[in-house]
Amino acid sequence: MPASVLGQAPHRKTEAMSHHPEPKAKTVKIPGPDHPITIERNAHRVVVKVAGRVVADTRVALTLREAKYPAVQYVPRKDVDMTLLERTDHLTYCPYKGDCAYYSVPAGGERSINAVWTYEEPYAAVSAIKDHVAFYPDRVDAIEERP
Repeated sequence: MPASVLGQAPHRKTEAMSHHPEPKAKTVKIPGPDHPITIERNAHRVVVKVAGRVVADTRVALTLREAKYPAVQYVPRKDVDMTLLERTDHLTYCPYKGDCAYYSVPAGGERSINAVWTYEEPYAAVSAIKDHVAFYPDRVDAIEERP
C-alpha cells in the first residue's frame, strides 16, 4: 500500500534534504607549559554522596590537574553505582580532552542534573581517564577524600 494511502506523504528527496554542510573540524590541543595537565593516582579513598546515598566509592581515583582549574577526581566506572545515574543528551567538547558526555543523578533532584561527566574516548594525552567519571562538587552532596 503506498505511503500516501496510510496518511503519510511519500518521501521525496529534495535539494534541501540532499545538501548537508560539512561538520566543522574540532580543534585539538596538546597540554604543555601554557596549559599543563597532569594525572596522578590519588592515594586516598574517594567517596561521592548524593541525597544521602553513596554513588561512588574507590581507592583508585585519578586526580587530574589542569592549568589553574581546581583538581578533579576521576573515579573508575567500576566503582560507581551506575544504576543511580541517568545519561543525558548534554554534550560538550574540550580541545585538550575530547568529547564529553553527561549523566544526572535523579535522586539529587534539579541540582544534580548533568552532575557527572565522562570522556569516553579521551585524547591520547589524557587517555588514563577513559572509563572514569567525574562529579561537579556543587551538584553532589560531598566528594570526600578519606585515608
